[in-house]
Amino acid sequence: MPIFFILLLISYLLGNVYIFVRGLQAFGHFPPLFRGTYSVLYWICALLLIASFVLRDSKQIPFSLGHTIFQIGSGWLVFTLYMVIFLACTDLIRFFNKSFSYGFVISLALTISLLIYGFINYKHPDKQVFNISVNKHIKGKDKLKIVATSDWHLGLGTDYKMLKKYVDLINAENPDIILIGGDLIDNSVVPVISQEMERELNRLNAPMGIYMAPGNHEYISGIKECAEFLRKTKIQLLRDSAVTLPCGLQIIGRDDYRVANRLSANDWARLSDKSMPTIIIDHQPYNLGEAQQIGADIQFSGHTHDGQVIPLKYLTNYLFDISYGYEKREDTHFYVSSGLSLWGPPFRIGTNSEFVVFECSFAK
Repeated sequence: MPIFFILLLISYLLGNVYIFVRGLQAFGHFPPLFRGTYSVLYWICALLLIASFVLRDSKQIPFSLGHTIFQIGSGWLVFTLYMVIFLACTDLIRFFNKSFSYGFVISLALTISLLIYGFINYKHPDKQVFNISVNKHIKGKDKLKIVATSDWHLGLGTDYKMLKKYVDLINAENPDIILIGGDLIDNSVVPVISQEMERELNRLNAPMGIYMAPGNHEYISGIKECAEFLRKTKIQLLRDSAVTLPCGLQIIGRDDYRVANRLSANDWARLSDKSMPTIIIDHQPYNLGEAQQIGADIQFSGHTHDGQVIPLKYLTNYLFDISYGYEKREDTHFYVSSGLSLWGPPFRIGTNSEFVVFECSFAK
């Protein structure tokens, strides 16, 4: 297990010990039965995060149970984050004011309020619309409507009901082309297959095609299994491959950034035709200059989730050159999406879920 995840797990467990102890102190005057019940329920919720990963490929448990375990377990991660922050602040107040004794209750109320807001906010994705001019010619028309999405994370978190809502939102735009910037599937294809999600995905309608590049979660889920599932849909997986549409538009899907043998920018600069209008789908927005080297007019990425919740938003701003939004550099338009859905905790606090509509006009 990478050192990052070991440190994250240790931090998570220490944070929960801190919250648990402060809770016992706050409930010190309650009967032993209440405190015993609190202790058992607290650690069941805290350990469901680990259980959700252990059980992610299980075919023995019903989806509804797996979904509940995942929602509570992953949600507890954000609960822990905000409880630790608020408790640390109230403990600091108590340090200067010994009579202050409501820190746990205040922290709990603030955290629950934030989580309720974050859950409601997550359930209502934004639509972002951008007019983009490409100084290259395509055949037959001079305008295209492209809906670009990323990070659906289908599985135990994003279920069939949520997928249906996403498909309806996208189809309502009547796009010519649909792009999926990776992480369509979350941590396992098992719940995706068990819910027969290909039925909803096959309702996606784009006359010029649906194209997807793999993300890191396709590899977590098993890239072979994901590719096999996608063959049951209308989605064309571009795994270090390209397609040229009849109109002359070239779409390149780069393999995930962490794949050691993915084609380099030099390879793509040699393989692609810079005179043709070109869109790159690249899940992780690293080394953005490579898109310019290849001669791309548009690069669409995801992965960052815009940090998903504050204060993690500030971390992604630090880690990525563009962690969210639109920017034009020379002749290349970049867009990094915050994602249509989420990994893990079902909350958006200080960020928004979204899908993007590119109204593209080309040279006549």
